[in-house]
Amino acid sequence: MSDTRAGAAEGSSSQPRQHAEPEAIQAIRRRHPWRTIFAVVLVVLVGLFVYDAAVNRPVYAWDIVGAYLFDVRVLSALGYTLQLTIYSMLIAIVLGVLLAVMRLSPNPVVKSVAWAYLWIFRGTPVYVQLVFWGLIGVIYKSIDIGVPGLDPWLSLTTKDLFSYFALAIIGLALNEAAYMAEIVRAGLLSVDKGQEEAATALGLGWWHTMSRVILPQAMRVIIPPTGNEIISMLKTTSLVTAVPFTLELYTRTRDIAATTFKPVPLLIVASIWYLVLTSILMVGQYYLERHFARGVGARPEPRLTGATGAVATLTADEAAIADIATADAATARAGDGGEAPGPPGDAPGGRGAPGGEARS
Repeated sequence: MSDTRAGAAEGSSSQPRQHAEPEAIQAIRRRHPWRTIFAVVLVVLVGLFVYDAAVNRPVYAWDIVGAYLFDVRVLSALGYTLQLTIYSMLIAIVLGVLLAVMRLSPNPVVKSVAWAYLWIFRGTPVYVQLVFWGLIGVIYKSIDIGVPGLDPWLSLTTKDLFSYFALAIIGLALNEAAYMAEIVRAGLLSVDKGQEEAATALGLGWWHTMSRVILPQAMRVIIPPTGNEIISMLKTTSLVTAVPFTLELYTRTRDIAATTFKPVPLLIVASIWYLVLTSILMVGQYYLERHFARGVGARPEPRLTGATGAVATLTADEAAIADIATADAATARAGDGGEAPGPPGDAPGGRGAPGGEARS
């Protein structure tokens, strides 16, 4: 009888004790009255500014703004501004990548040339550089091609060779390339050195390593500042009047204001178009950033390792690669005449075959 009671006591003590379910926490949101007051003050100030600009400031002349907003001359100048931005940035990006690779080169001469370029073009104002490009026809009256000391084979007049539009593009592009070089270099340095070593171990050459492995990963770092540089370039085109090129948006609206004696409405027209273009560029930058940031910050997928049963944290891409590798290994074993691994009891000599004999 005592043994029976002892066994029952042991059985009852081995069962886990049941605890009552805890009550849900009722979180009370903390109030921030000063934030609400500050927001109300901001809304009131913005409303007062808008009302004052619309009613009490006749110098804005909103009727003139509406009349010139879609003027043919303004739209034509808008096209030139877009061309200056696109052509200059394309040249700057290509030259910036080249300069970034030169900065990372082990050759001291190549590295020094790239450093000197960045030192000159980043150390002087872009307006001063554009003035120099406007005077290029005075500094170099002709471009001669031939052997030094002999008559040139070909002589080209600089003023006939380069228009003010081309000189504006060259000036903007060469200045922007210095900044793009540092952006690209920072992106390349953000990629782990092991990526390049792994690509080299796989037999990839320099070009394929850079284009297939390094640059795609560096784009996540390069895209955001590059988008900012494009927006900055759009606004910097207003300085090409130093070349002088006078058909872009700001200079064109300034010339129209000189004939109407209404500078403020034309400045508002130019500002509206700059805001429209920068807003479009910001939307494009957002989608580019989202495209190149795919897979970054994704929640890893926990998996059990086959050997130890420990939890291995793998990302979705790593998990997919591991599954493919496992399937390829199983296919290779099957092709060599082996069998796919099964339960231990089904193996010859295992526990499923008594006496260690293989089943027929």
